[in-house]
Amino acid sequence: MLKRIKSKYVKYLLLTVGIFFVVGILFVSSIYLGAWGKLPGKNELASFQYQRASEVYTADSVLIGKYYLYDRQPIGYTQMPQFLLDALVAIEDERYYDHSGIDYPSFLRVGFKTILMQDRSSGGGSTITQQLAKNLYPRRERKQTNIAVNKVKEMIIASRLEDVFSKTEILTHYLNTVSFGDNTFGIESASLKFFNKKTSQLHIEEASVLVGMLKATYGYNPRVYPKKSEARRNLVMKSMVKNNFLSEAEKDSLITIPLKLNYRKYDYTDGLAPYFREEVRKKLIKWVKSENEKGSEYNIYTSGLKIYTTLNSKMQVLAEEAMKKHMTKLQTSFEKSYGKNAPWIKNKKLVEKAVRAIPHYKKLLQNELSTSEIWDSLSQKRTMVLTDWSGDKTVTASTIDSVQHYMKFLNTGAIAINPQTGAVITWIGGIDFKRFKFDHVAQARRQVGSTFKPIVYTAALETGIPPCAYFSAREVAYENLKGWSPSNSGNKDETYLNYSMEESLSKSVNTVAVKVLEATGLENVLNQAKKMGVFSELPKQPSVALGTGEIYLNELAGVYASYVNEGKAVLPYLIKSISDQNDSILVDFDPKRAKNRAFSKQTEQIMLEMMKSTINTGTAKRIRTTYKLNNAIAGKTGTTQNNKDAWFVALTPKLVHITWVGLDNHEIGFKNTSLGQGANAALPIFASWYQQLNKHREFDDITKAEFEKPNPFVLDQLNCEPVKRDGFFKRLFTNPNKKKSKKFKNKR
Repeated sequence: MLKRIKSKYVKYLLLTVGIFFVVGILFVSSIYLGAWGKLPGKNELASFQYQRASEVYTADSVLIGKYYLYDRQPIGYTQMPQFLLDALVAIEDERYYDHSGIDYPSFLRVGFKTILMQDRSSGGGSTITQQLAKNLYPRRERKQTNIAVNKVKEMIIASRLEDVFSKTEILTHYLNTVSFGDNTFGIESASLKFFNKKTSQLHIEEASVLVGMLKATYGYNPRVYPKKSEARRNLVMKSMVKNNFLSEAEKDSLITIPLKLNYRKYDYTDGLAPYFREEVRKKLIKWVKSENEKGSEYNIYTSGLKIYTTLNSKMQVLAEEAMKKHMTKLQTSFEKSYGKNAPWIKNKKLVEKAVRAIPHYKKLLQNELSTSEIWDSLSQKRTMVLTDWSGDKTVTASTIDSVQHYMKFLNTGAIAINPQTGAVITWIGGIDFKRFKFDHVAQARRQVGSTFKPIVYTAALETGIPPCAYFSAREVAYENLKGWSPSNSGNKDETYLNYSMEESLSKSVNTVAVKVLEATGLENVLNQAKKMGVFSELPKQPSVALGTGEIYLNELAGVYASYVNEGKAVLPYLIKSISDQNDSILVDFDPKRAKNRAFSKQTEQIMLEMMKSTINTGTAKRIRTTYKLNNAIAGKTGTTQNNKDAWFVALTPKLVHITWVGLDNHEIGFKNTSLGQGANAALPIFASWYQQLNKHREFDDITKAEFEKPNPFVLDQLNCEPVKRDGFFKRLFTNPNKKKSKKFKNKR
């Protein structure tokens, strides 16, 4: 009886096992045949391509940015140190070289512990090859019911990968595709991010940190959890000892080395030259579109393009430091000058106008909320982060508070170019790309103030007006211009004074600039501007002499280059060449400069001498007195009406530098001219930067360059008294208290 019962149970057991076996075979077969989704064949696996980040390099070969969907920079097997591969095998798959893609003993061990013993800490049992399969074909469904399907799929793909690739190729592909968290894929990108070095330059302890992350990319992230990461690193090295990849003595020595990162985040808003990188991206998109219309299939985010730019990384670092130092100080002075009566505090209409311009307000308006409802919503206080020059601060504030906070910030734009080629050397589009995306170098057209005056004087010289011609500084009301009466800054009585061209330009005398334009002819001045590279539309009004025309900052840089480039304007450019992922050059970009001179050699030399006077004795003399710069520099300051814009242009034999400072809100200007003039608000950014360049011998080629010596005839033409006072009889018959009135003569 007992035997019959046992026999019966044995039959049921065998039958159950048989059913499970058959069902298992059918289940695996159904997956193999594609019933649960198509599986890649060997040909597809053999021909897969990485999605590669495109890389942006400076002229001095520094990687400063990437454009990507997935931050990945694949490298070859020979670029991976052997200890990196050993560490990976030791901790992730110690029988890697003995199996054919599936480690059955490990798989059965994990299955037994997980299913029968409910031990969730038993691990996944996946080999490196299976993990590669998962990297190449990520799991689409994360449901519990699909775990078995996904696992079998990965085992089948792993088996096929072993047929297609060698063991070294599988390790290479795995390390190029595995995620290290934070949208960083592949060992090269991880190495650059955490240690700022290439994979080939890693040390054993550094490689162990990165390999250790693979178990839990966030939990063992060395930046977030350094102690846990260090413990995991040490465990990796112990596994290397266990698998005979490392000696006990070597391990003991290595684990004493403290964890030290050199973290570099290749983020869209962070890092060096973010405004420059964004402008490069825009130009790259245009180039890709043009090439794809011809039949190419480039993608700036996945094709692994290499963009070699004109930027100098070291000079850019110094430029950004100089900007931050000055703008921090200037912002404090700016806010102090207004005090409690600042327009962003007291002017309710101005604040309301600014609030109505934000996207959140427009979105609420589209939802058909009333004005009062919108205002109530935007007045709600909540926890937010507000930024100033001291850093981020977590505060309780409303959206309106946030608008008021950021309204008050001065912004800037600065560019340095090589005047002979137009190559951009440094580029600062604003104070903080994360908060202020608008690029003041490439996107902003602002009134240029007195920086336009050299164009007026250049046109005057070209029409035959001698540099020692004198013009009265007396204020005039022009009857045919609705009584327009340009005046000079300051309180100096200039009723009886007459300035030479050189003196009036160096001191930036407004009344004289208008009279020089009148003598030259408005049309001649506008034509001269075009010859010198101004492509923006300029007002056909005499006020253009005072810089009422709006010009792009990078456009102005190309214009001023003509003074140190044989009279020829240049078009500033950012990209030297673009290569594919194999470093084969796809396109070279040549400098673009005017074919013909915009003015004579004599005019060029006279204008340079005049602008040297601006630096030596004129409105920019603090270059010499305050900043003690003895370099060969010419230049021009500029300040627009109501102190809305501050400018400074610096010319050296091998550099053109333009700086602008102001507010994005055109309704707010500096409180007073002493604070907002170009010499105070804009000039220090250049001066501080150039001081730092002088300290580095590698820039001697730029900083120690000298201007060409002017022709003796040019010096003779400039040899005159800077100021002449009206004679006795003219003073006798001139009423100093009565403004002169006349018609503006529009000479043609």
